[in-house]
Amino acid sequence: MITVVGMGPGDPMYRTQVATDLIAKADVLVGWPRMLSGFPDFHGETHVLDADLDKLLIWLKANAQRNVVVLASGDPLIFGIGKRLAEQLPVEQRQIISGISAVQYLFARIGLDMNDLYLTSSHGKQPDFDFIFQHDKVAMVTDREIGPFQIAQEIRRRGLNRSLVIGENLSYPNEQIHLLKPDQVRQQYDMNVVVILNERC
Repeated sequence: MITVVGMGPGDPMYRTQVATDLIAKADVLVGWPRMLSGFPDFHGETHVLDADLDKLLIWLKANAQRNVVVLASGDPLIFGIGKRLAEQLPVEQRQIISGISAVQYLFARIGLDMNDLYLTSSHGKQPDFDFIFQHDKVAMVTDREIGPFQIAQEIRRRGLNRSLVIGENLSYPNEQIHLLKPDQVRQQYDMNVVVILNERC
């Protein structure tokens, strides 16, 4: 069985008990080096994840008879590796264990409900900002190419009245959460999630 486990927003305190139990019972842990480094006492085999997901899928299918746990940041099905693996692995060979996403974590920290939220990502694609800004409440998982500054510039270009909540390094000791108007957003932030709010909210 291939199990994809959501690791939560980062700090191990936010990892679910079922995730912890499944990891402890695994024969093989698969994950990015940073994730694997969080399990120095794991006595099974480890397999380092890289950007070549096609190669990973071949390896997983060849090892489907083993108890393999794939570590995924946040929640695997919120712009994570879970979608790709769910599409490519037979349902009888895999299970996906949800985790607390960085988006959920940020909304809880600022005390804002997630009702009627539009959730999107800028990872590896050009967002449709005209469509995004039709929504009053948006959460965007960002990347290095399109982050808070680029989002703020798109808002300013359209003359819209929006506020941005920028959550950096969420759940880690150096976490910072900023509530800013677009003209206050600086060019660089650490790993982050951005919430875009219409002033009507």
